[in-house]
Amino acid sequence: MHPKLRQWSRKIHLWFALLIIVPSLVVIGTGILLQVKKQSDWIQPPTLTGMSQVPRLAFSEILEVAQGIPQLEVQTWADIDRLDIRPGKGIVKIQAKNHWEVQIDAANKTVLHVAFRRSDIIESLHDGSWFADAAKLWVFLPAGIILFFIWCTGGILLYTTLKSKLKKSTARDARR
Repeated sequence: MHPKLRQWSRKIHLWFALLIIVPSLVVIGTGILLQVKKQSDWIQPPTLTGMSQVPRLAFSEILEVAQGIPQLEVQTWADIDRLDIRPGKGIVKIQAKNHWEVQIDAANKTVLHVAFRRSDIIESLHDGSWFADAAKLWVFLPAGIILFFIWCTGGILLYTTLKSKLKKSTARDARR
């Protein structure tokens, strides 16, 4: 292999690695947290179980329950980010736009759990959208592409190093 290829690979590897160090650390750190989100109540509240697997609540009742929980800060449907209806668990999860979540029994409106949900914030950090919408395409995507090139140049460096060591070892054995 040409010696210039190894020098070129080393320079590209170093400068590209320095260029993407911050986005890579953000992606790796948040990725680790997302891998354990179901095991950590701090990241994502556990899903509880209600009394019945048959949802009986009207949407107006769901909004009424949400309005009665101060942490959610819900006045209208515009303050609710999403509803997650789990018939198999007998619950309705109400997630407010401020990242607070309440789980209610889908049969009788009983509040089962109120907690702050961090997983969505961590996901937006992971993909870069937390910083700005454009960060996904203009920072994190290029960082991923550059990481691929670092992987390639690292492979070239590994190959050339092993080839050089094998060549030296063969020459040393031939002299004996």
